[in-house]
Amino acid sequence: MELKNKCVVIGVTGGIAAYKALDIVSNLKKKNMDVHVIMTKSATEFVTPLSFQSLSQNQVTIDMFEEPRAWEIQHISLAKKADIMLVAPATANIIGKVANGIADDMLSTTIMATKAPVVFAPAMNTNMYENPIVQGNIEKLKSYGYMFIEPASGRLACGDVGKGKLADTKYISDQIHSMLYDIKDLKGKKVLVTAGPTIAPIDPVRYITNRSTGKMGYAIAEEARDRGAEVILITGPTSIEKPFGVKIVEVKTNEEMMNSVLEYFEEVDIVVKSAAVADYKPKNYSDRKIKKSEEYINLEFEKDNDILKRLGEIKTNQILIGFAAESHDLIENARNKLQRKNLDYIVANDITKTGFASDNNKVAILCRNGKETHLEEMTKREVARELLNLIMNK
Repeated sequence: MELKNKCVVIGVTGGIAAYKALDIVSNLKKKNMDVHVIMTKSATEFVTPLSFQSLSQNQVTIDMFEEPRAWEIQHISLAKKADIMLVAPATANIIGKVANGIADDMLSTTIMATKAPVVFAPAMNTNMYENPIVQGNIEKLKSYGYMFIEPASGRLACGDVGKGKLADTKYISDQIHSMLYDIKDLKGKKVLVTAGPTIAPIDPVRYITNRSTGKMGYAIAEEARDRGAEVILITGPTSIEKPFGVKIVEVKTNEEMMNSVLEYFEEVDIVVKSAAVADYKPKNYSDRKIKKSEEYINLEFEKDNDILKRLGEIKTNQILIGFAAESHDLIENARNKLQRKNLDYIVANDITKTGFASDNNKVAILCRNGKETHLEEMTKREVARELLNLIMNK
C-alpha cells in the first residue's frame, strides 16, 4: 500500500553499510513517500550524496553551516517535516552522541529537534555492538522512547562473524511503512488469519493439495498488523516470505490446522479463514510407498474436518469471516455458505477470472445482514484493506 504525503527523514552515517541505505530510500520512494536524506561527512566517504539525491529526488543535506537554498533553518525544517526519522546505518558514534545529548552536526541536531518518532538501525563490528557502553547507550535511548531495529548476525565486512550486520533493507522499509500506516483501528484487538493450502498425504512421498499460494491470507495478516492488531497467522505450506511482527504457526494437514485454530480461537476477536483447506483425504494412508505396478490405481477418499463450520458452531463474540472460491453461481454459492456455516462475512471470488497465483483479486463481500459489496479488481493487499474497512465500519 502506498503512503502518500508521508515524510521520512533518513540519517546516513559513516559505516560500510551506508550503501545499503540507497536500497531503503528506493523502497520507500516506491511506496510514494517523501524521502529526505541527511548524511554525516564521514558517510560521504562511502557513498556520494548524488546517489541519494537521484533516488530521493530531494536535495541531500550534509553541512549545517552551508548556504541555505531556501529561507529556512534547515535542521528545524526537516525536524518539523518528518513523520518519522530513520538512522540507517546507525554507528556507535551517532548512538552515543544522541544518548548523551551531543548535537554537533546536521544529523544529531535534527534528531534533537524533531518530535517525530526516531528509529535507529545499528550496523557495526560485533565487538563494538556488544560493548557494554554501546549497549548502555541503546538501553538509555530506548528508555527515552527511541526505537531500534535489531542488527542481523552473519559475516561482517571486517571478516568477523556475529551480530552487527544492518538488518535486511526490505525488512527496515516494511517496518517504517507499518509504523506510518494511516489506520490504527485494530489496536488492542487480536486477529487470527489462516492462509495457504493444506495437504492430504497418500503415502510417505505423495499427497494431494490445491493451488492456493497463501497470498490473500498473508495480505490480510499484514493489513491487520499495520492497523495495530496482534496477529496470529496459521499457514499451510507456501513459498511466501513470512511477514514480520506476526505470530506464525506452520501446519501441513487439515487436522493440524484445525487443532491450531481451536487452540487460539477463544482468545481472538476476529477470525479470517482464507486458507484453502483440503475437503477430502485418502481413506487409507499407506505407511509404505505405493509401488508403480499397475496401469491404474484407485484411491478412496473421505471427508475431512470442516473447520469453518465448527467455528461457526462454537463462536461467541468473535467476528468470523470465510472465503468462497467458486467457478460458477458465485453469489448464490457464497450466500449459501455464509448461512450454512454461521458466518458474519464471506469473501467470494470467481476463480475463473483471477486465479490463485495472481497478485490481484476481484471479489464480492457478503454480510449476514444481506449487504453485498462488489469490488473492482485490485491488489490482494487492497482487498484486505477494504475487507477490514467494512468490518470496522469505515
